[in-house]
Amino acid sequence: MMKKIALVTGGFTGESVISLKSAAVVEKTIDRSKYDVFKILIYPGNWYHETADGERIPVDLNDFSIQIKGKKIKFDGVFNILHGSPGEDGKLAGYFDMVGLPYTTCDALTSSITMNKGYTKAIVQDIPELFVARSIQLFENIEENKDRILHDLRLPLFVKPNNGGSSIGMSKVKDPKELQEALDKAFAEDSQVLVEEFVSGREFSIGVYHAKGETTVLPATEIVSSKEFFDFEAKYSPGVTEEITPGRMSQEEVERVNRIIEQVYQKLNCKGAVRIDYFLEHDTGKFYFIEINTVPGQTETSLISQQVRAIGMDVKDFYTDLIEEMFT
Repeated sequence: MMKKIALVTGGFTGESVISLKSAAVVEKTIDRSKYDVFKILIYPGNWYHETADGERIPVDLNDFSIQIKGKKIKFDGVFNILHGSPGEDGKLAGYFDMVGLPYTTCDALTSSITMNKGYTKAIVQDIPELFVARSIQLFENIEENKDRILHDLRLPLFVKPNNGGSSIGMSKVKDPKELQEALDKAFAEDSQVLVEEFVSGREFSIGVYHAKGETTVLPATEIVSSKEFFDFEAKYSPGVTEEITPGRMSQEEVERVNRIIEQVYQKLNCKGAVRIDYFLEHDTGKFYFIEINTVPGQTETSLISQQVRAIGMDVKDFYTDLIEEMFT
């Protein structure tokens, strides 16, 4: 008998647009000979499954079930592809834990911590061979912050919402006169903002996942952007960024990166597939941790699928591994 899988998408933030695109790819790729898939859309106060003829079936939040033609459908597990809140920040994970449903992504604690870039850096910074850029975490948008930033950190700077992904609200500041606008932009997205020094280096993004008893670090993708940095447009607009998979690294760099990435995955107690962004500094080759995404995109231009194919694996089989892992 096929397992019933809820494919969860939508969301409460601007990342819902990307989540829907990711869900469309997963929906058409997932192995339908093994799984009966029901896409569940989650919006504030409106959780539903949409049937083929357009009928919206509300989700019973008591047990995360739906009723179709008088028949109650309970799911065996959840394929979570909801970026941002509530799918990536731990809220949904906590709910699924309470109703007893397994899911493909990290648990509630890991999800909530890794959504906060400052907290994540504090946890991983003592991993051997891993470096983090100097930074300041801000909790309010006040005038005194600018003086503190310019005194304690060196330009250029990255200013970014501390919670969230997809580079929404992120700016690169090269002139002090640009700082306030960047802070305003970031605080418009989040109540906490991270300001960190720019690291001059080659940028990479790398996937890692656990399945069948082992942790697999995928080949890294090198990001060569025509933009100032890997922002929202660069991530999701074809042609803006050159993505080289596997990225151009020496054998020593590959081995060192893989050591670090596996330790990051383990130290943060990750589950399922995550994507970690990092720099290799130009002059020194040092590994600088940028951030982790615990619900990485699965759109047509996303990186994880490229990396899976680079190891000779079918993306369909990759999704099967993620689903089966949540039942172990």
